[in-house]
Amino acid sequence: MTDQRPRNRVLIFDTTLRDGEQSPGATMTHDEKLEIAELLDEMGVDIIEAGFPIASEGDFEAVSDIARQTKNAVICGLARAQFKDIDRCWEAVRHAKRPRIHTFIGTSPLHRAIPNLTMDEMAERIHETVSHARNLCDNVQWSPMDATRTEHDYLCRVVEIAIKAGATTINIPDTVGYTAPSESADLIRMLLERVPGADEIVFATHCHNDLGMATANALAAVEAGARQIECTINGLGERAGNTALEEVVMALKVRHDIMPFTTGVDTTKIMNISRRVAAVSGFPVQYNKAIVGKNAFAHESGIHQDGMLKNAQTFEIMRPEDVGLSASNLVMGKHSGRAALRDKLRQLGYELADNQLNDVFVRFKALADRKKEVYDDDLVALMTDSTSAEGQMQVKFLRVICGTEAPQSADLILTVNGVDHQVTAQGDGPVDATFNAVKKLFPHSARLALYQVHAVTEGTDAQATVSVRLEEGGKIVTGQSSDTDTVVASAKAYVNALNNLVVRREKTKPAEELKSVS
Repeated sequence: MTDQRPRNRVLIFDTTLRDGEQSPGATMTHDEKLEIAELLDEMGVDIIEAGFPIASEGDFEAVSDIARQTKNAVICGLARAQFKDIDRCWEAVRHAKRPRIHTFIGTSPLHRAIPNLTMDEMAERIHETVSHARNLCDNVQWSPMDATRTEHDYLCRVVEIAIKAGATTINIPDTVGYTAPSESADLIRMLLERVPGADEIVFATHCHNDLGMATANALAAVEAGARQIECTINGLGERAGNTALEEVVMALKVRHDIMPFTTGVDTTKIMNISRRVAAVSGFPVQYNKAIVGKNAFAHESGIHQDGMLKNAQTFEIMRPEDVGLSASNLVMGKHSGRAALRDKLRQLGYELADNQLNDVFVRFKALADRKKEVYDDDLVALMTDSTSAEGQMQVKFLRVICGTEAPQSADLILTVNGVDHQVTAQGDGPVDATFNAVKKLFPHSARLALYQVHAVTEGTDAQATVSVRLEEGGKIVTGQSSDTDTVVASAKAYVNALNNLVVRREKTKPAEELKSVS
């Protein structure tokens, strides 16, 4: 199967919904997965790895529904080197316009010891399972997990076997983030030179960021001949994360002079999907994160500000508009109308129907009454809050009484399935008292694994965005909310997390512990 694409075209394989979701606490709901998949498809991602179908019934349903809804991208599912995994994967992706099966097995000495297979036995397993996948689907990807720590002779051997068995893409994972850029390039170069048929298929690179070199490793692999980069939005992923989609895409765009490669990604959609993934995963983006961090286009130094006023190129190598940011941070206020709000939200990447706009406009006016100035970041927080506002429980009223010595108390009215319930509880501080009040009305055994507060903007009237992560019986859920009152934001985030927990209880089934390619 000869690759007919231009040799400078790099495929973007996004695994936010699979490897990214494996981050502890990053689990997304079914509807959130479908939403993220739609955003990925709209921005021009070539391949979406939608999940691990055999992991649970919820994962299977998500992959299957994403396969049905996606218009352009290849939809890929992950499967271990077992017939039952591959069959289940095919059952999930077969409805896609362009389906792909991605199967893998660990090939390094450390990983070969796990299934206790000899080199020959593993080689035979690879031949059988890749052949089985190819009999089901004409688009098959194979990965030798921990490839960067696999003996070169054996790696060449098994890659050749996978190609002969019908694999159309060979992915080379740096599963533990161990390799360096020169090694990444040398490994791809070595495989292209030594493996028969290597020039007939696509080589991919999948890098982890344990040593902070994921982006550099991925780009080095591309320069050596890889033509697919596996990555995630915001670099989400296990441990220190994966190669960040926004980093490799913008690096190829900005430094096209030395890396003459192209992607199909519409970079103006980057900020919107970055914010959405941060919201649904509960993993805020660090302020100094490349491309999508809050400070990526901020300038405080006097020298920098002076240079920016004279010529933006003095201190910016790309335009904010290139990644979907508004060039200016215009202030909205209580006198702004619906048309102005719609236009501003459109600039920020949000297209709203009339009924959605009406709901957001009410929230905007309420916020504008509490804040003198409503900035872009406030509106982003408002949109994030509105998307997580649905659920069987809603905070209707909260009053907290604080004292310097006595325990704090919280009076709470919680609407559950349309019925108001009122309670008073005490705690060690206002947030603890509020959470205790919620727990009185909705008893549960979930453990609070994370409580995080971020100021959206500066000033004493700034909104606070609160992220809450709960863990119960292996299920991890998150909730997020924003408000000018930190305690109110905390209550709403906690309740949003509990709403997500209810959904998880209903929709997911216990899944066996599965190892996956990283």
